Amino acid sequence: MRLPANELAASAARKFVRAALAEWGSPPPSGAPAVPRPPLITDRLVDDAVLLVSELVTNAIMHAGTDIEVACRLESGPGPLVPYAADAPKHSGVVVEVVDHNPSRAVRGGRDAWREDRGHGFQLVRALAESWGVIYRRSEKSVWFRLETARSTAKPDDSVSPSTDSAATDALQPESRAPEILPPSRSRPTRGRTAEWVDRGGPTFVAEAGELLAGQLDEDMVAAIAGQLLVPRLADWCGVWLTTDSGAMRLSRVWHTDERCIGGLRLALENDPPPARLRATGIPWPWPQNADAVGAGGSALLFPLVASGYCHGALLLGRTGVSQMTDGLVRLAEDVARRVAHAVATARHYTKQATISRALQRRQLPEFLAEIPGFDTAIVYEPHGEGQTVGGDFYDLFPMGDLEDRRWCFLLGDVMGHDVEAMSVTGLARHLVRLLAREGHGVESLLGRLNIALAEESVEAVALGGEQAGPRFLSLLYGELEPDPVAGGARCTIASAGHPLPLLLSADGDVAPAADPQLLLGVSEGAEFHANSFHLAPGETLLCVTDGVTERRRGNRQLDDADGLAEVLRGCVGMGAKAVAERVRRAAHDFGTGPIDDDLAVMVIEAIPVP
Repeated sequence: MRLPANELAASAARKFVRAALAEWGSPPPSGAPAVPRPPLITDRLVDDAVLLVSELVTNAIMHAGTDIEVACRLESGPGPLVPYAADAPKHSGVVVEVVDHNPSRAVRGGRDAWREDRGHGFQLVRALAESWGVIYRRSEKSVWFRLETARSTAKPDDSVSPSTDSAATDALQPESRAPEILPPSRSRPTRGRTAEWVDRGGPTFVAEAGELLAGQLDEDMVAAIAGQLLVPRLADWCGVWLTTDSGAMRLSRVWHTDERCIGGLRLALENDPPPARLRATGIPWPWPQNADAVGAGGSALLFPLVASGYCHGALLLGRTGVSQMTDGLVRLAEDVARRVAHAVATARHYTKQATISRALQRRQLPEFLAEIPGFDTAIVYEPHGEGQTVGGDFYDLFPMGDLEDRRWCFLLGDVMGHDVEAMSVTGLARHLVRLLAREGHGVESLLGRLNIALAEESVEAVALGGEQAGPRFLSLLYGELEPDPVAGGARCTIASAGHPLPLLLSADGDVAPAADPQLLLGVSEGAEFHANSFHLAPGETLLCVTDGVTERRRGNRQLDDADGLAEVLRGCVGMGAKAVAERVRRAAHDFGTGPIDDDLAVMVIEAIPVP
C-alpha cells in the first residue's frame, strides 16, 4: 500500500494493517474442505501491530519526508506457504514493513539498532516485536517488525481448555469463536493493554514526542503532530485549541480513530470552546455529541497548554467506553501536553520574529526599479537560505533628481554577514546613498561620506554590544549614468569599493573591467575613493555581480578564476539585458554541484543599439 507523506498516512496504515489481520483471522468459508486453519491472530497481536505500524509510519514521515509503502504479510515455517492446503505448515508470524525513499536518512541508533545497541527512536518496537530490523537499499530504506502469532495444535473440532494460558484463551479456534476484532471505526486498545503500554512504553513515547515537536516552527503543525501522536495511543479522539491574539480559543486540529466522526466532533467542539485562561490540568469535560459512532459515551479530560506562565491553548482527550481514565494515562497526557505547550510557544516566538524580519526586509530593497529611456536593465536576486526574502546583498536603480535632470544612479552592494545586524546595515547604506545622491554628492564624495558613516556605526556597535558585535564592512559598486540624447548611450561614472569589478562587454565581444579595485567601506574612516568614467555606447553592456557569483566554487576552483566570468559574458554578445542576467545566473548554478552557499545578485545595464 503506497501512502503520501501527510497527516493521514498513519491512520491509513492502521486501517490497512487492521483490515489485513481481520481477514486473515477469519474462519474459512462455510463448506470449505477441512484443512488447517489460518494463524491465531489475537486481539493483542492486532493492537501491537496497529500501534507499531503507526509508530514507524509517523517516524518515516517526520524524518524521511517521502512517500511511503506499507506491506503486511504472513510468514510461515519451513516448506511452501499454501493457505488451506492439507499439507501446508502453520503460519508462525505476521511481518509488517514500512519503506521510505530516503536511505541517506539513517535510522537513529545506526544500522545495528535492532541488536542490543542503545537507539533513540525504536524502544517501543523492541519492546513489543519478536524481531525487527532495518534494510538499506540504493534508493530506499525498509524498517520491519515481526509479531509471533498464537500457537495451537488443536484440531478443527477441538475446544480450548480453561487451563490454557491467556494468549490461547484470547484466540479461540476460528470454528469455535473467531477472534473479536473491532472494525476500524471502533478500534482502540483495551483498558488493560493501554495501562500496560503506559507503564512500559510511556517514558520513551514522551521523549520521542518531545523530539518530534521540538523542531516544528508552525503552531498548527504542532497541533497536527500532537493529534497524530496521541490518537490512538492514549485516546480515541482529541481536539487541540490555540489561543488567538484577542484571547479567544480557536480549534486548530481534531483527530479521531474513525475519520467519519471527525466532522461531527469538530462541530461539537467548535460550539463549546474552553475558557482562554486555564491553570488546572486534567479537567473533566462533558462528553461531546458525535464523539463516537455508537453512542457508547466515555471519559474526556482537558489539559491546558501552559508554557512560561502563559496559556497557549488546550488539549482535549477522549476515550470511548470508560468512565474514568487511569492515573498513569493522565500523568502521561500531562507530560505530553507540557511538551506541546513549549513547542507552540517556540513556534509563536519564531513566527513573531519572522514577521518582524519580513517587515524590516521589505524596506531593504526597492519596490520597483526605475526604467531608463534608451537602456535595457535587468536584476537577478537570490538570497541565501530557505525562506529568505532578503540577505546581505542589495541593489537599487533610481533617478538622481527630477526627470529633467536625466541622470540616474545605480548600486550593487554586499554587507558582511546574513543576520539582523547585517540587514540593518543594508537599510542604512541604501537609504543613505539615495539621500547623498539627491543632495548632489558625486560618486567619490558619496563613497567617502558613506565610509565615514559605516566606520562610526561600527564603533558605536562595539561600544553598545561588546566586542562580539564586531565591525560591519560593506562592499559597494556605485555609479551614475548621464544619457546622451544625441549620440545615444551615456557617460558612466563608476567606483568599486571592495566589490567584484564591473565588466564592460563591447558590441564586438571584447570584455574589460570598468573600474579599479579599492578598499572596503567601513575599514578606515580616513580612506579616500576615486571613480572611473567612460562612454557606455549603444550596443554595449555593463555587468555588475556580487561575490556569490564570482566566488562560486567547484572543488578548489572559483568561477572567476582565470577570468571565468569574463568568458561567460563574452558569450552574451547580441543578447538583451534579461538574457545576459539569466545566462550569468545559470552559469553560477551550473559551475558547482551543490547549492549556492551565499547571496547572489546580478545587475545588467545595456545601452540599446541605435536603429
